[in-house]
Amino acid sequence: MKNIVVLVSGSGSNLQAILDACENKVIDASVAAVFSNKSDAFGLERAKSANAAAHFVDPKAFESREHFDQELMNQIDRYQPDLVILAGYMRILSADFVRHYQGKMLNIHPSLLPKYPGLHTHQRAIDAKDSEHGTSVHFVTEELDGGPVILQAKVPVFEDDDPQSLASRVLVQEHQIYPLVSQWFIEGRLNMIDGKAVLDGKELGAHGYAEE
Repeated sequence: MKNIVVLVSGSGSNLQAILDACENKVIDASVAAVFSNKSDAFGLERAKSANAAAHFVDPKAFESREHFDQELMNQIDRYQPDLVILAGYMRILSADFVRHYQGKMLNIHPSLLPKYPGLHTHQRAIDAKDSEHGTSVHFVTEELDGGPVILQAKVPVFEDDDPQSLASRVLVQEHQIYPLVSQWFIEGRLNMIDGKAVLDGKELGAHGYAEE
């Protein structure tokens, strides 16, 4: 059985989708451990409920981001993860951390990358009067939200949307595509080669699989 380690900072709804997919054999792996930089992150409670190890690592206990990330790497590596999943992990990762897990770390971002990297994506889509918005699963690289996209899901933007209503619509799609992409990786179908996402031996385009 392959091991997944998940990093969270908040409620962990995408973590729950991954946990459920493992429980239901949609993902042929188990979540060995969940780590958070927030002691009160509900994602840690989700981990305990699923009998996964739950760890809080306090950033305030370290003199630098690099020292914190080194300790986090040390703790994660005890679980020998085949895949590291960022599920609402709200810290910028150091270059050493990213390189250490290069090619086996995934993130989900609430926009149709390369549109709207960073924060406040839903408000930015509304302000731009976009007709569609969505979410992207991508490999993590040293460029913030800049790694190769694997799969996107789109949702309509309605005239009366606010960030909360749009976020909830996007989240439904996130819970569908993140477990799917995770299983592709676990099955060995998905790789990152020369900075590109490759699925079933085919290099994916800028917007990932099923690109229009």
